[in-house]
Amino acid sequence: MTSLRPLLRLARAAVPVRPAVGAVLHSRFKYTQHQGVKGIRNRKSFFEAQMQAGQQGDEDDEGEDRTNGNLSDMRFLDDRAYDEVAGGAMRISRDIASAQHVLILQPFVKWSAKRQKTPSVVRPEDQLAEASALIHSLPNWQVAKALKVPLESLERKTLFGSGKMVELKALIADLRQEKHLTCLFVSKGTLSFAQKRFLEAEFRLPVMDRYSVVIQILRLHATTAEARLQVAMAELPYIWSQAKDASVTQTRRQGYALTDLQKEILRTRERKLCAELDRVRRQRQLLRQKRKQQNYPIVAVVGYTNAGKTSLIKALTVEDALQPRNQLFATLDVTAHAGQLPCNLQVIYMDTVGFMSDLPTGLFECFVATLEDAMLADVIVHVQDLSHACHAAQRSHVESTLRSLAFNVSGGDPATSQLPPIINVYNKCDLVAHPASDAAAHHISARAQTGLEPLLADIEEQILAATGRRKLQMRVPSGGPEMAWLYKNAAVMDTVADEAYPDRLMMHVVISQRTLDQFKRQFL
Repeated sequence: MTSLRPLLRLARAAVPVRPAVGAVLHSRFKYTQHQGVKGIRNRKSFFEAQMQAGQQGDEDDEGEDRTNGNLSDMRFLDDRAYDEVAGGAMRISRDIASAQHVLILQPFVKWSAKRQKTPSVVRPEDQLAEASALIHSLPNWQVAKALKVPLESLERKTLFGSGKMVELKALIADLRQEKHLTCLFVSKGTLSFAQKRFLEAEFRLPVMDRYSVVIQILRLHATTAEARLQVAMAELPYIWSQAKDASVTQTRRQGYALTDLQKEILRTRERKLCAELDRVRRQRQLLRQKRKQQNYPIVAVVGYTNAGKTSLIKALTVEDALQPRNQLFATLDVTAHAGQLPCNLQVIYMDTVGFMSDLPTGLFECFVATLEDAMLADVIVHVQDLSHACHAAQRSHVESTLRSLAFNVSGGDPATSQLPPIINVYNKCDLVAHPASDAAAHHISARAQTGLEPLLADIEEQILAATGRRKLQMRVPSGGPEMAWLYKNAAVMDTVADEAYPDRLMMHVVISQRTLDQFKRQFL
């Protein structure tokens, strides 16, 4: 078969690498009580000047895009007016970060924690450990203290009861004397605007939830144009939700809700992002068509964040350029990597963004422009961290998220929302003393490179079945055009001399029916 290098160069050229976004929060949150989602005021002239410059820039960019065929200018992402709105809603910033000391509170409903003992249910202790891992993923962020907080319900406006509020205030006062406490992280998917406003007023600290912390991590790791676009789109549903909550609580007169100018800023940004992401999807479709023309099988590698997806791809492809990192959300782009199966068939492994529980599915749906490559693959390899205490829950979460994404990619059509064949892989087995046997999964260690041969054999079997390829033995003239054609258009496993016909060779090949028909028309 032809080399994969030109196709991979095209994939990389379609997405220019950008310098890293500034990254996390500044040294201290400049906090104003009850600021809420309020961002800028009296900035109409600044916004209108930006709009005029943007319109002129769009006209200039159109000519550039026609010439280069790449994503248009990404300068609109660096918008000071938007950053102030986003900072007010999410407590995040693009400024360079210095040390941050964070108090982590892991709320949980105490009665449900006692009743639910199934393996697929995450314990509060494991949720707290994951929350700490999120904070440690940000440079110079430190956990001042992390504790679980039992609650009657997660929906009450104050979140915590009066007695618990007194305890937390005393704790925060002590921590402020010991350390310079700068932030409170409530490890809940999303906090309502009312909950956030109440807690910030009581504790006199900026309050972040899981969604806003994850967005801060994604901003840090978004270095390509595609990643920056998708992270920017993932921020908007949260900001709109906070603004809607503020309107419901009827606080417009007190200055907590978005102004008309700020709403227009968000709508303009959303329109531009949708246009750019539509361009990304068209580029991805073009790349998929080129891969389809080249007839390369696609293997999508998916899994929970930090399960070892990139490490597995590096072990299977022996690609030195891949540098796996022991971080949450280290991979944000869907990247293509050439590999070879035991039968010498060349395949493309697609690395994908990792999933995480207790986050709205809408956050990951903003990555659908690139996750489509995974949903439309021939085979999915689901990598799971067997050493993690919540292995079963993580597996269940990834499977449900995949089904949701497949349904959305298909446009809501159940007939076309079926997932490709899934191969379950239990990674990090070297970290488990006595791993439980499971015939339905492969037990491997990507780091130690153990258990890879059976996995590759299974991938090969699934790829051959999914793509309609089969292994054949063909007799061809030695050194003839038939032999050269098969080397170019099929995967040649081996060749041996034909004892009955000295001038011919027996070639063992992997070939699709369409390619075989082309061979017959040309040579038989």
